[in-house]
Amino acid sequence: MKKLFLMILGIVPMPILAQTFDFDLTKPQPVYTDEAGYGYDVLPAPDKKKPTEPFYWSVKVDDGNYLVKVVLGGKKNSNTTVRAEGRRLMMDNIVTAKAKDTQEVTFVVNKRSPYIEEGKRVKIKDREKNYLAWDNRLTLEFNGPMPAVKSIHIEPANVPTIYLCGNSTVVDQNNEPWASWGQMITRWFGPEVAISNHAESGLTARTFIGSYRLDKILTTLKKGDYVFVEFGHNDEKEKRPGDGAWYHYQYQLKIFVDQVRAKEATIVFCTPTQRRAFNDDHKTLRNTHGDFPAAMKMVAEKENVPVIDLNASTKVLFEALGYEDSKRALVHYPEEMYGRKLEDNTHFNPYGAYEVAKCVVMGMKQQNLPIVQYLRPEWQDFDPAQPDDWKTFQWAPARIVEIVKPDGN
Repeated sequence: MKKLFLMILGIVPMPILAQTFDFDLTKPQPVYTDEAGYGYDVLPAPDKKKPTEPFYWSVKVDDGNYLVKVVLGGKKNSNTTVRAEGRRLMMDNIVTAKAKDTQEVTFVVNKRSPYIEEGKRVKIKDREKNYLAWDNRLTLEFNGPMPAVKSIHIEPANVPTIYLCGNSTVVDQNNEPWASWGQMITRWFGPEVAISNHAESGLTARTFIGSYRLDKILTTLKKGDYVFVEFGHNDEKEKRPGDGAWYHYQYQLKIFVDQVRAKEATIVFCTPTQRRAFNDDHKTLRNTHGDFPAAMKMVAEKENVPVIDLNASTKVLFEALGYEDSKRALVHYPEEMYGRKLEDNTHFNPYGAYEVAKCVVMGMKQQNLPIVQYLRPEWQDFDPAQPDDWKTFQWAPARIVEIVKPDGN
């Protein structure tokens, strides 16, 4: 391991801790402890006798963006999927042949903690305290049919950041079989940009602000960054005086606009994703969001905010999949899979989240956002009317499973 401390005199305050690491995973490595600051984490260290087992690697770092370079490959054929923090998909199904065949994959991971300033922290929920996304370390997950890793390089990265604000349809869902578009969209962006997902299940625009999540974003938000905002599912249930689409919801959205623009960053709205709520014809979806999509669009028009209409594109997606196959995009599983029958028409599974993430990217392109210049070369434009075949979708499930439904609906 190499740990480099850089002090830049006369340019920034002293001392500055710039953390750079190199790990050779072909050699024995420790299990993670805070004292060591690096090592195998979450699951037991990989057993050479069980080369197909997934494993996690963590390193203690300060909050910020980090460039990660991973060399994949082993003595045998390998197939590796790389995820970061709370199951953010970075690269998937990277195949290497045995012996000397290797592949290097490069991406940027945003690491954060609840700390804002002395005496002020993000008000995370009890369930979030065990999330990999809110701790003091950067965690990588190596999964797939035959994961094989030779080395890991980590260094600070000064790149534009896309911040995500939202609810359970956006959050980095920590546990299988739940997933969101916010943890899949990372797959399509190269190392020139970071994605920092501050969403959490059950939040409204008001409670997101009230739990200091926007304040946390503002501590590092800068010119050239983006803030994506998707709310509506839970805002619909607020019943206090003035609640509803046309007052409190719009008022909260205006706070996001003003605060983000004060930092010279770009704000983008996303209308709420559809629920799987088919009409009696079993062919078309009914609107369950009332006036909320229209209310968001009104604020966007008045404030000249780009809008990605996920409400419209996910309607097309679900209707294209059809009444039965649309269940394949959500947490619908028989009892024998998880010990209890799961029938959730709001929360995505990995396949559904992957498809919705593609809808978001297409929305970025339709809005001509400059950030699309950083899409990976393998990106292919997507039409929600022609979704990917769920039968051929490949996902290596993480070992962290929780059948309790996320907050919100």
